[in-house]
Amino acid sequence: MKEMEKLEKLEDIIRNLGSVLIAFSGGVDSTFLLKVCLDVLGKDKVLAVTARSSTYPARELEEAKALALKLGARHEIIESEELAVPGFSENPPERCYYCKKELFGKLVRMARERGFNFVVDGSNADDTGDFRPGMKAKDELGVVSPLKEAGLTKAEIRNFSREMGLPTWDKPSFACLASRFPYGEKITAEKLDRVGKAEELLDALGFTQYRVRSHGDLARIEVLPDEIDKFFDSSLREKVTKEFKKLGFVYVSLDLTGYRTGSMNESLKEEEKALWKN
Repeated sequence: MKEMEKLEKLEDIIRNLGSVLIAFSGGVDSTFLLKVCLDVLGKDKVLAVTARSSTYPARELEEAKALALKLGARHEIIESEELAVPGFSENPPERCYYCKKELFGKLVRMARERGFNFVVDGSNADDTGDFRPGMKAKDELGVVSPLKEAGLTKAEIRNFSREMGLPTWDKPSFACLASRFPYGEKITAEKLDRVGKAEELLDALGFTQYRVRSHGDLARIEVLPDEIDKFFDSSLREKVTKEFKKLGFVYVSLDLTGYRTGSMNESLKEEEKALWKN
């Protein structure tokens, strides 16, 4: 199916939903989805909702607010503290299931109370290849993924976003900060704050796409392969090491494979992944 046909299919899907409450993170996918929903349904039939939590950096929340305002969307902030969800902070492989079950449960109840027909999210056609137990929770609660249903890939969403003038068209991918820890390592508010501040430093230094994976007292830095060479600069290495140690890391390492999504899933066995396949 051609890109324009997929966009037309997306518009038909949204039109048939009638009214929607959007799980809005301010990322590439949910911003594009919000724009199309507003174009198809109009402002009164769309509500964007963003969850504030310790796994979602303050800078991302501020960007989401600014984007919703720019698009002229109704936007509300709710509290969703994952660390209070039973089973989450222990960080088992299915951690994301508990998180999404709690968050989407809140959104479904909110949609029902406000009179919106469906809760929708920004999952796309590429979100089926990795280990994603959160998808199971979404499906159990009847959350709709219009981008995925229309067959739109991340690259196509970026293309359309650029054509529509959305500032998120080239925004780096982001995942909640809980994904920075190996399964089984307990997640705390302090650890989340430390990782968030470490990534803010990499952002300030001009890195395009990055992750700081936290392995106890060791920070494992992932950056794009073509940006690894930046660490050949001794002054940059010294700055990163100094600042990371101020945050409480004892050791600072660079992952020579480079940035990739879901690198913590590489330690999982296939049978573990199979239990949570969508």
